[in-house]
Formats: sequence, structure tokens, C-alpha cells
Amino acid sequence: MKLFTKPKSEEDKLIEGCMAGKRDMQRQLYDLYSRKMMAVCMRYAPTSFEAEDMMQEGFVKVFANIQNFKRDCPLEFWVRRIMINTALKQLRQKSLMTVSHETEEAGNIASGDVNLTGYSMDELLGMIQSLAPRYRMVFNLYAIEGYNHKEIGEMLGISEGTSKSQYSRARAILQGMLERQEKTYQEHVISQ
Repeated sequence: MKLFTKPKSEEDKLIEGCMAGKRDMQRQLYDLYSRKMMAVCMRYAPTSFEAEDMMQEGFVKVFANIQNFKRDCPLEFWVRRIMINTALKQLRQKSLMTVSHETEEAGNIASGDVNLTGYSMDELLGMIQSLAPRYRMVFNLYAIEGYNHKEIGEMLGISEGTSKSQYSRARAILQGMLERQEKTYQEHVISQ
């Protein structure tokens, strides 16, 4: 009796090629994910130069540890997690991530919905990058990466309440930026 074996997917072939150290497969993996991972790193880094450095270090870790990939999640998710951890580690080492241990309740800060229609990704990224490092980290991890406040607290060595407070502050700051930009735009339109 012959057992049916599932054909290997392109991702499986790519993973196996990288595990075997094949440069062409590593290049394919890099080409496949580098744009997305650069976007991830840009959300954490204060400059594009530092984001490129984070991404390069992240891919070195991906290739060095690909044999540990258990295939229990999509490869992209695993690569993204390495990029995030690399970004956080680099920022800790450079002391850019000074985390405040405030105890203020998160609910005390405005939490209304923000209308993002009409803003380019570059404008939004610029606003996020202008946040203080501690707020930028928590905002990215919660709003963009989808971690909960307990997970963020564990990753950054802060309490869950501090994570909530810093997220709320980041959100309020971004909302203020958007409101100021909208007001400036409306004043410009009215003056013409």
C-alpha cells in the first residue's frame, strides 16, 4: 500500500534550502520579506539608517536560526518576530528605550477614534517615529503588531498598567498631531 505524500510547498523548499545554507535560497527569502521587514523596523527605529541596521541584523539571526523554525506558524510571522526582538534589543543596547514606570490610569487620556483618511503611510510613519521611544515601542507592539498589554509588559520589563498608560499617551499624542495637521490644512484652504 502506497501512502500519499503531500507535495512540498514553495515555502517548504525555501526553508529547506536556507537550512542547507544555499545562498540562492537565502537571497530569495531576503527578497521575499525584506520590504515588509524594513517597514517593521522603520516603526521602531528613529532613522532609516538604524532601521536598515536592525533589518540586516535580523536577517542574520533568521539565517543563523532557521533550523529552529518549527513550522507551527507561517514563516513570515516567525521572521517578523525576530525583527521585532532584534529592534527591541538594539534599542535597549543603545539606551534609546527609556521606559517610564508611570502608574497613571490609561483611561484618563482621550481615547476617541482618529480619522486617518487622507494621510499617506509616510506621513503616519513620520508621526509614529516622532513619538518618544517608550511610547513608540508600546504603540507599535499593541496597535500594529497586535500584542496584548501583558505580553508587552513582559517584553519590555514593565507592568501591564504602564503599558496601557504609555499606549494611551502615545495615542493621545498622535491624535493631537493629526488634529493640528488637520487644523493647519483647513486654515490653508480657507485662506486661499
